[in-house]
Amino acid sequence: MPNQGEKAPSFTLPDTERKQRSLQELLSPKGATILAFYPGAFTGVCTKEMCTFRDTLTQLGNINAKVVGISVNDPFSNKAFAEKNNINFPLLSDYNRDVVKQYNIALNDFAGLKGYTAAKRSIFILDSRGNV
Repeated sequence: MPNQGEKAPSFTLPDTERKQRSLQELLSPKGATILAFYPGAFTGVCTKEMCTFRDTLTQLGNINAKVVGISVNDPFSNKAFAEKNNINFPLLSDYNRDVVKQYNIALNDFAGLKGYTAAKRSIFILDSRGNV
């Protein structure tokens, strides 16, 4: 897990339109970027968390902060999740689990499902240079 002051591991993941998005392009140039890892689309707590970010985007924008949601769901599930909940910030798909492993936040056997790995609910706040 990257610690405060360290450079966040870089990545490139598909968004809900299957467009590849790099961490570098997602960084807020004048403020903070919040990487919000969540275990799964359409689950109760994750829905509430992502909707809370949605509802506070104006306030976050006032301080030049932006949000990027990341889960292990495929882009199609994330797209349906974003549409159903009016999520208006990027949701990225780490369906290969490479980034959750890179950030050391893999949650094995999620919800008692042996062999199913999700992202641990985790927040990383990055500065404009990509430092935690």
